[in-house]
Amino acid sequence: MVSVIQLFARDIPGLEFPPGKDLVQLLWCPLVHDSEDPGQLVRPRLYWRNEAETGAREMLPDAPVPREGEYESDLVPRPCTVNPTRVVEYPGYDLPGDLLKTLGPRLEELQDRFGFWYTEVASALQNKVGGYPAWTQEPSWPHCGQGHRMEHLFSITAEVAYGRWLPLNEHDPGTTQPRWQAPAAEDIVDTIGPDLMIGDMGGVYMFLCRRCPDLPYAHRFDSH
Repeated sequence: MVSVIQLFARDIPGLEFPPGKDLVQLLWCPLVHDSEDPGQLVRPRLYWRNEAETGAREMLPDAPVPREGEYESDLVPRPCTVNPTRVVEYPGYDLPGDLLKTLGPRLEELQDRFGFWYTEVASALQNKVGGYPAWTQEPSWPHCGQGHRMEHLFSITAEVAYGRWLPLNEHDPGTTQPRWQAPAAEDIVDTIGPDLMIGDMGGVYMFLCRRCPDLPYAHRFDSH
């Protein structure tokens, strides 16, 4: 298993942690488990922990990396830190079809004005906590064993943020221009994010049911 996400409650004030927990970790196995089932590209495991209890244990000097067997290097994240930017999102392809049809003329007007179709800007297609999945295929919300529709917890994608969803720390100071449009842009792009390639520039979406006491979770995968 390799580490994909580690977040502390102090860094993500909008994320609700279980009582007594202030650290969340997501790991997955970077093997391609079932080529016939894209949903099994990775097998995530989610852990809620207490920072003080975890820190009191013996710490490994280096992060473990796969050493045996065939694994996909594109599924092993590059170590990086987070600098969260808070945004407001709206349902994209999750918007009810009748409502999307009703809003069609207004959305076409906005597209002509700003150059983006609604689903391109409603939800951020990048690594994030909460919000809505920015599906690239048909929405596929999971339900827990009790029939509750789960909430979106994390998105882990292969996309490099762009346009209005570019994190504030990736803009040129004092402008809205992405840093990679500046000189030496290629050097900057190559350093952004965990450097994952999930399928064909796809994403893994993690979901959680808070209505069940054991907090069951599930994941979905989609790709361009």
